Amino acid sequence: MRIDGLRLAGVVMGIALAGGGAAYAQTDVSASVYGTMTQDANGNGSTAHQSDAGGGMVELRHISNPLVGYEATYSFNRANQLDSTTNGVCGLVCGPQPPVAVPANEHEVSADWVASLKVLNFRPFALAGVGVLVFAPSGQPMNFNASTITKPAFVYGVGTDWGVVPHVGLRLQYRGNLYKAPQFAFTSTGATTVQSEVAIGVYFRL
Repeated sequence: MRIDGLRLAGVVMGIALAGGGAAYAQTDVSASVYGTMTQDANGNGSTAHQSDAGGGMVELRHISNPLVGYEATYSFNRANQLDSTTNGVCGLVCGPQPPVAVPANEHEVSADWVASLKVLNFRPFALAGVGVLVFAPSGQPMNFNASTITKPAFVYGVGTDWGVVPHVGLRLQYRGNLYKAPQFAFTSTGATTVQSEVAIGVYFRL
């Protein structure tokens, strides 16, 4: 009888945990707007400065339990860049060159691991993952032929979901990208930079 009682208790506990996991689980899609701030990159006598800009992001996220969650994201923002150098360059004229402005767009695709904790209508979370940043010139500066540059990135971030009504809520988050800065003109800096994104959006629970 005692063994049967232990077995029954184990079954009941297993059902409770399964039910709790189902209640915790969440699959959602979200759309956010954000602002960027990118550190200047310096190295090899060159400097790459990327202008601050606004952008948009979509996310598909699934949370299974507090330690297991994942998401796929796509984001887009302007990434106009000002490249400069202290090295002498010989072209039509020898000597220091004026800065070169390159209008460009930035596309990002990432896959992230998400850990979260559900407290009432809030779900604070932290994330880490990898991504690919594609910097695509949208115009050509004089005397330079800028081409598309692709950079791998380490992605990290923190934030919280706030359930406003059933199946709909707000998502506030900070995300960071760590990568080697692109250089459209002159010698590459070879330096690592950090791009910060502060985002606010709406998620829809599926």
